[in-house]
Amino acid sequence: MTESGAVEREQGNGRDPDAVSAFVEGFAAQLVEAGMQRMAARVFAALLASDAGALSSAELGEQLQVSPAAVSGAVRYLSQVHMVSREREPGSRRERYRVHSDQWYEALTNRDAILKRWGQTLRVGVDSLGAETPGGQRIAETLAFFEYLEGELTKLMERWREERARIFGESS
Repeated sequence: MTESGAVEREQGNGRDPDAVSAFVEGFAAQLVEAGMQRMAARVFAALLASDAGALSSAELGEQLQVSPAAVSGAVRYLSQVHMVSREREPGSRRERYRVHSDQWYEALTNRDAILKRWGQTLRVGVDSLGAETPGGQRIAETLAFFEYLEGELTKLMERWREERARIFGESS
């Protein structure tokens, strides 16, 4: 299969390449507005929209009209935040990048670990400044918010697993 094989195959599946491109760029723009890096957002949206959920660096570069270096940097970021994974193509040294059906769960779970670390640091801040000082009170309120958010995320993700199984018949 040629490097452009996946792109050609998806176009042959009745997909309108212009409509797919418009979706990818539109969703990527919304992810950028929410704080994601621009190229990472474009790569993520392209993977999400692909039939296989996986594309090679060359296929991503062709679809997004960007350099392999731009794809590499985006994939590095997306891998760090657990939104994509790397896999080897069978019989090849080439890597493919895959988005998983549970990418949002993985991304939020990763944020949960960040909230825990921030909570630990904020506790030190409250102790260091004193809970009765204005700075200590602000930090204590921030800590209380993160603790609340952490508890709610856990409950929310459990409800999502149940809803996902109900809608799509999949178990987590």
